[in-house]
Amino acid sequence: MKYLLDTHTMLWSIFSPGSISAKADKIITNPDNLIYVSAVSFWEISLKYNIGKLELRNYTPEDMPVLAEKSGFDVLNLIPEDASSFYRLPKEIHRDPFDRMLIWQAIRNKLTVVSKDSRFKEYESYGLKVSW
Repeated sequence: MKYLLDTHTMLWSIFSPGSISAKADKIITNPDNLIYVSAVSFWEISLKYNIGKLELRNYTPEDMPVLAEKSGFDVLNLIPEDASSFYRLPKEIHRDPFDRMLIWQAIRNKLTVVSKDSRFKEYESYGLKVSW
């Protein structure tokens, strides 16, 4: 199966594996699964690090793509088709633009999002699959 990690899921899997549910851990560690991290997550990490909302002990945002790769994650780039069709995702449910783009990328690319964020489930009627 193919999965897209929410930003917090990626960070926890690298820095705090005990914060991940048993089900999410099974998904991430199963060698038969393709695990993606969106380039949007790297942007979110960089922005939150810059404004002081995220601390990366002994690391900087530039280290994150390498750490993701070492963890066996593939990068899902933000392609023009994802960006230009983003307007079709209803905004009244979840207002965070980073999460909304992850949701949209998952829907468009038929990926299951691995996220603890309960608001993601509200997009299931639009085709989103969520696991935690």
